[in-house]
Amino acid sequence: MRPLIARRGPVLPPRDPAPSIWSYRFQRLWLTPIFRSFLRVGLPAFAVIMAVGWYMSDPANWRAVTDQVSEVRREIENRPEFRVNLMNIDGASPQLAEELRGVLALDLPVSSFDLDLDAMRATLEEVPAVDRAELRIQSGGYLAVTIEERQPVIIWQTRVEPVLLDAEGSYVARVAERELIAPLPMIAGEGADLAVEEALALIEAAAPLGERLHGLVRMGERRWDVVLRDGRRILLPAEDAQTALDRVLALDDAQDVLGRDVVRIDMRNPARPSLQLSPHALTELRRMRGIEIGDGNG
Repeated sequence: MRPLIARRGPVLPPRDPAPSIWSYRFQRLWLTPIFRSFLRVGLPAFAVIMAVGWYMSDPANWRAVTDQVSEVRREIENRPEFRVNLMNIDGASPQLAEELRGVLALDLPVSSFDLDLDAMRATLEEVPAVDRAELRIQSGGYLAVTIEERQPVIIWQTRVEPVLLDAEGSYVARVAERELIAPLPMIAGEGADLAVEEALALIEAAAPLGERLHGLVRMGERRWDVVLRDGRRILLPAEDAQTALDRVLALDDAQDVLGRDVVRIDMRNPARPSLQLSPHALTELRRMRGIEIGDGNG
């Protein structure tokens, strides 16, 4: 027998372990974070955006999507937990609260998504009697409105009608629109609303006059006249009016000047105050002076 001889195939050259140029470049790029992020996130996102853009480019598809979104939004907004059923106004007088309800004109119940609280607050603060407003939607479909109402402290008699002012001279309301708990002092004259703080100080200083005080009148938009209920006046200077008024009150306390037949006390020049007598008192004074002159000649 012939011995078996093993046959060998062609001898292949050894395989080169080095990667190809393209494989090498890809591996180098893969090592950079930006490239990996682009392949993992950027490329899929770009593909999705392109697909959505192509789909939405059809007007029919656009209308269908917008209608569906609007329908879902309406269903969410009209759910009971998002509806406002009640509104309460705190801090306002009954008359003002009724006025504010009319200003807001809310048709309850209404979805809380349909309420622009900032715009509503601005609308309420445009009402003259409102100093500040705060609105909050609370659980249970409750709209809480808190009002800081301007407090009237004085009555300004304008040429048209008397109105109420607060301590800063801001308009509050017409006197006919508010029920006053207690009588308020009165001022009149052009520009009186611009000097309310000074007027209040003078009225406080004139407290010893009691019920004899009728009010103050602004003269020439620069100074005050104190008016008594019988029509007599105390003319105050433009500067340091309270000191001049205190001098008149001290003089009245010592000599009862206001109890005499005096029409007005002129303090516009504090260095030379003067009294104006009534016609009857002036005639009587002249008669008395005539008698004294006659007695002296006799």
